[in-house]
Amino acid sequence: MNSSVRNAIIIVLPLVLVPVLFFKSCIIQNTQPSDCKVVSAKIVALKAYPSLDIGFRGDQGERFYINRGVEFGLNLDSLNAKVLNKTVTLHLPKLLFGVTRHIAHLEIDGQILYSEFKN
Repeated sequence: MNSSVRNAIIIVLPLVLVPVLFFKSCIIQNTQPSDCKVVSAKIVALKAYPSLDIGFRGDQGERFYINRGVEFGLNLDSLNAKVLNKTVTLHLPKLLFGVTRHIAHLEIDGQILYSEFKN
């Protein structure tokens, strides 16, 4: 192999692989408890969005969401009664460069209200 082809491969390969690996790390799929950071937050507001997501706001200004939560049968009024002004435990999936705001598992006082974990 001549040196110009080898140099081209050395330059092009990282330019292709790095973005692919980066974007692949941003896709959340088949989340398991070991793939998550567990956090506690006191929920002070809930909101349903037109995208059918359910958004949560913590007392420290942090924001979380359940993707397509309304489609999964979660009821905003019921959630409001259970979690508003209470401390909940959240499992947030880890990515290559941090943690998402996407809720993979939500529980309060040991009661699971929502979970994406597969047994």
